[in-house]
Amino acid sequence: MRTIDLSPLYRSFIGSDHLASMIDAAARNEKQNTYPPYNIELLEDDKYRITMAVAGFSKENVVIEVVENTLVISGSKDQAPDESRKFLHKGISERNFERKFQLGDNVKVLSADLENGLLHVDLERVVPEAKKPRRIEIGNQVIENQ
Repeated sequence: MRTIDLSPLYRSFIGSDHLASMIDAAARNEKQNTYPPYNIELLEDDKYRITMAVAGFSKENVVIEVVENTLVISGSKDQAPDESRKFLHKGISERNFERKFQLGDNVKVLSADLENGLLHVDLERVVPEAKKPRRIEIGNQVIENQ
């Protein structure tokens, strides 16, 4: 794996030292296995949906948590094999999983729904009023409240 030297960023971007930790977290997340498969969809400008294929899991088996800026989706089932069933081919995996997604600043989880074996997690990036662009009229003095 290639390593990236981030030292030029530190000279140019003041207050963005969390960038390195975000890149490290993304590199660690790339080492996750590929189960279960998922899609990330852009629904609108600031609305997103993660759709994860969790066949065989019910909503009681799936836990969704947000820890700091990390969305953690995990599923667990009893691993006791059912002796009464004999498979000729078993392509539907029902193994336990944990998938992590690094959320950007101001991204909030709106809702989650499990339907037809697909888990849908809706997210929205909410830009605080203080960070929205504002127009400054020329010739008017701007006075900030202190």
